[in-house]
Amino acid sequence: MQYDFYYDETEHSRRINYETITANNYCDNFITVIVGWKAEDNDYILDKYLAFEEKYDFRRKGGELKSTTMKAKDFRLGFASLNNHTIGFYEDILSLLADEKIIIYFSVFSKIEYIINQLFINYYNSMVVDVGSMKYSIIKAINVYQPRNVIEAIYKEPQVFVKELRLFLNELIVQNQANLTLKSRENRAFKEILILLDETEAPETLDWTYFAPFDGFKKLLTEMSIVNYKLAIDREGEDSHTSNSARYMGLKNVTEEDSKDCVGIRMADMLAGLISHFMRSLGGSLIGNYKDGKIKKTLLDSGWFAVDQRQLDLYKKLYKIICENNNYWYKSFAGIYADNLISFVALLQFMNHFSDTNEIRNGKLEMQPEYYNSFVCERLEGHYNTFRNRVPLAEYYK
Repeated sequence: MQYDFYYDETEHSRRINYETITANNYCDNFITVIVGWKAEDNDYILDKYLAFEEKYDFRRKGGELKSTTMKAKDFRLGFASLNNHTIGFYEDILSLLADEKIIIYFSVFSKIEYIINQLFINYYNSMVVDVGSMKYSIIKAINVYQPRNVIEAIYKEPQVFVKELRLFLNELIVQNQANLTLKSRENRAFKEILILLDETEAPETLDWTYFAPFDGFKKLLTEMSIVNYKLAIDREGEDSHTSNSARYMGLKNVTEEDSKDCVGIRMADMLAGLISHFMRSLGGSLIGNYKDGKIKKTLLDSGWFAVDQRQLDLYKKLYKIICENNNYWYKSFAGIYADNLISFVALLQFMNHFSDTNEIRNGKLEMQPEYYNSFVCERLEGHYNTFRNRVPLAEYYK
């Protein structure tokens, strides 16, 4: 059986440098999507998608209908932000992608994680040191508190990155003294990290590599027992970093194609853009303001749950795409820091369990943020416990 697959990533994932990481719209998520199907279903799927593109011809830019047509404001409160003028577009694209003939793979990696992996490239888990947990703690601290000096040092002054990281962790240890009931474990982790940082040096290179997403996809192919396949990747510059990374990871029949001529790549781009916009909005809404050094609970605005039936049905469609169809273990792939992905999937699970909007309102709309917070905390705690007890993680950036 022959399968055809198509790869793309979010536009803002293509560059990771000082300008992008310090920009106001910086997103830590590096999101990639691969869509595919049996070659015998090519005409059926492509005809449906081309009809969708024809319907929304007015949204084309540069001759293509791509995820750039999606706006951040559409997802300010998740699908609750969509109005009658925009919701039809998302209903149509999700209805197409929910087709069970379509195989979907996606990966979500933290860009900060890549830097931290380089920092600890020569360290491995042992009976004494859990380097994986240390990495997770650093990545989460940087993402949650967003220390400007540390982030700037990554690109502006790499040689002082370790120094700034040490200062930042020491500051957090002092702040956490005000609430050791909640922060004692975090402080213990930070103190262990500081000991390890005495022997580390700043990374020599910060160029992004694409190995990890393709490693996950290769595992999915093995899990699905797919041997005969082709993988088309959106054509980039002369260096062909992405396609070369795919080949390096052992993938076969890899080609580069122009998205203008390849429907599959445009489909992958559309889903990558939707996931990216949604996760960026959700992640931003879940990050608290820690400028005063005080620890506070951060809840979603109740507006996230003030959905009408069409908006709730969108959650159910996205849940079907992400959580039900093609439900293999390696359908999704993440690194050490998977909090953003877990929060996203947890929201889909949470919204999907409502039969209709009356059930949401009968459960008191103002309480839904608390209910979701408890739900996602359980999921994060479960993941963290699994993470701590599993075998040493594979390293992708050697």
